[in-house]
Amino acid sequence: MAEIFALLPEVRRRLPAAQLPFQRPAVVAAMVGSAAAVRLVRGSRLSMAAQEILAAALAVGPAAVAMRGSNLASYHGAEHISIGTYEHGEKRAKEHERCGSHLLGPLLLTSAVGNALATRAPSSLRPAARAAAGVGALAASVELFSWMVQNEKNPIARALAMPGHELQHRFVTAEPTPEQLEVANLALDECVRLESAANGDNGAAEEAPPT
Repeated sequence: MAEIFALLPEVRRRLPAAQLPFQRPAVVAAMVGSAAAVRLVRGSRLSMAAQEILAAALAVGPAAVAMRGSNLASYHGAEHISIGTYEHGEKRAKEHERCGSHLLGPLLLTSAVGNALATRAPSSLRPAARAAAGVGALAASVELFSWMVQNEKNPIARALAMPGHELQHRFVTAEPTPEQLEVANLALDECVRLESAANGDNGAAEEAPPT
């Protein structure tokens, strides 16, 4: 996760003309509104389960705004199709099993457990307990995600993946144009070439990069 965010300054340095999604006013407004709404939900009298579901839905709002307000969703779909086709040897859909959106299900579960435990802490320690629960929930979700990828036919893994799959299907991916798919295929070829060179292999890499 840290590597993903550490990459952003490098992107800005190499492509100064590029506009990242969170630089758009609509996305910034969605982020501020989402944060404010989550605070209201957390302070409400709703049940813990209802709070977690609403908070999760509000938290993905800015991402949905970023994706649907530009051609980013189409390029996201193109990325999934390109990598999925490379990995499986046949044409794949725009939804991919390793997309980060599949963290949504595990995060709902681990956040609910973490916050339920944090509420039992003394009031003076509750803010620190909630912060620790948030970090723990994220760490546990990443581990659950890894398990889901390795056991994708398991009923529990499929249930945990369902919220993320629906998020992909309805909001954060779109069917790409042939031109967008060509860009994704060229990017994949370059990633494989760089990975092969780094491993001292002149042939193709065994596995494509994570989506």
